[in-house]
Amino acid sequence: MTDSTNPETLIVYIKPGCPWCVDAEAWLKREGFSYEAVDVIANRDEFDKMRKLSGQSCAPTLTFGELMLADFDTGEMEAFFNEHGITPD
Repeated sequence: MTDSTNPETLIVYIKPGCPWCVDAEAWLKREGFSYEAVDVIANRDEFDKMRKLSGQSCAPTLTFGELMLADFDTGEMEAFFNEHGITPD
């Protein structure tokens, strides 16, 4: 996990049991990314924050600095990382 006070922290908003969230976390771990997982079901404030950031209630949603990707699969996440030069720690 990483320090959420760092603006370059990869934060992934997840819903437990969500198959896309499970896949996203497995991919991130396999590829060696450090990230902070935020359970938006357990924390209503974080759910509201995710909705404000993304304009929707779908998970997974991720942020990295000022960048945001919402409602994605692992292929979309990998393309997003490649486009923005985001690499594992």
